[in-house]
Amino acid sequence: MAATVLKRGIDAGAKAQLDERVEATVKGIIAEVRERGDAAVRELSERFDGYAPESFRLSAEAVEAAIAQVPADQLEAIRFSLEQVRTFAQAQRGAIRDLELETLPGVTLGHRNIPMNSVGCYVPGGRYPMIASAIMSVATAKVAGVGRVVACTPPMSGEPYPATVATLALAGADEIYILGGVQAMAAMAVGTETIAPVDFLVGPGNAYVAEAKRQLFGEVGIDLLAGPTEILVIADDSADLEMVATDLLGQAEHGPNSPAILLTTSERLAAGLQAEIERQLETLETAEVAAQAWRDYGQIILCASDEELVAEADRIASEHVEVLTRDPGYFLEHLTNYGSLFLGPETNVAYGDKSIGTNHILPTARAARYTGGLWVGKFLKTVTYQRCTSEASVVIGENCARICEIEGFAGHRRQATLRLERYRQAAG
Repeated sequence: MAATVLKRGIDAGAKAQLDERVEATVKGIIAEVRERGDAAVRELSERFDGYAPESFRLSAEAVEAAIAQVPADQLEAIRFSLEQVRTFAQAQRGAIRDLELETLPGVTLGHRNIPMNSVGCYVPGGRYPMIASAIMSVATAKVAGVGRVVACTPPMSGEPYPATVATLALAGADEIYILGGVQAMAAMAVGTETIAPVDFLVGPGNAYVAEAKRQLFGEVGIDLLAGPTEILVIADDSADLEMVATDLLGQAEHGPNSPAILLTTSERLAAGLQAEIERQLETLETAEVAAQAWRDYGQIILCASDEELVAEADRIASEHVEVLTRDPGYFLEHLTNYGSLFLGPETNVAYGDKSIGTNHILPTARAARYTGGLWVGKFLKTVTYQRCTSEASVVIGENCARICEIEGFAGHRRQATLRLERYRQAAG
């Protein structure tokens, strides 16, 4: 039996189409920064953010002054979240091991996990100051061992936002620039007179920032292309209707194009959700945004069984998946496509977004079919090496020469036969 869609969002094809205007705008901004460096960055920042200080990089004194402006209870919450994220990231790093083994007598193969030299972290600050993104990107890069971590974040109301600056500093950023949008991404990737280029870009952002990452990929590495945030709630008839609606709206408030989907076997939940959504929107402070997201991108899908819930969830491949069922463990065992999984009513997406310790920079737009989210491993290059004794070189060389002959690579074959000439007599 096919799942029944009771509420459908905007056509997926329309969502997936690349906005040509965004693409062209981003291409032009990158070209300006590439050609004119700091002068272009200054003009663009003044045009888009009304901000053109003498230096976009914050001095140590400016950072300390920003930290002093943050209330003590907020600093305590920031430090708590940092500790949770670092603890989990350190455990992940400890699970990644270098390797060396002898595959044949005298043949040694291995790999090393080497941190990137420099990373650029983008921390959004448009509709909301995303201080948690500073934690997720900067702190994780530092745990991985990245030597130089550059952070860019836009001004808010024409000034650095103290809590974001404090978070970046406490997370370990080596350079902090009050610079936003495409001009920030371009400056970090291609470099300017005052900003040395990085090797890798990470962090979420709006459609322009995501498009900038797409266009800059190859010149630098990127973590992933993060689109609008998503939530999928999987629920059976044991779930609480108020909780389901609360958690859906809690992600829908991110932006007017944030998908929020209920996948359920409960006709009660499916039938009652719309009214509960409308009731909560009456008092939700961010109702203007959340209501539009739910109207245009909200879905209600009714399934006949847990097996069908799994099949539909894997097809949707959502960024965040909450499981509000009698047996959440069933979905942990069977789901394969998701960014992060929240098991049971005691946890929720907001915990993951802010302070529980897992990373909130996650795959969207069905990218969970082929990648996970940001973690220490994204900042490491797993590189291989090999060495041979002279006797082992003869064994490998004989087989290598035959393969080269089959393929017609004369120069490759000569590399092998030269070793055979040098080492066969010594080995024999």
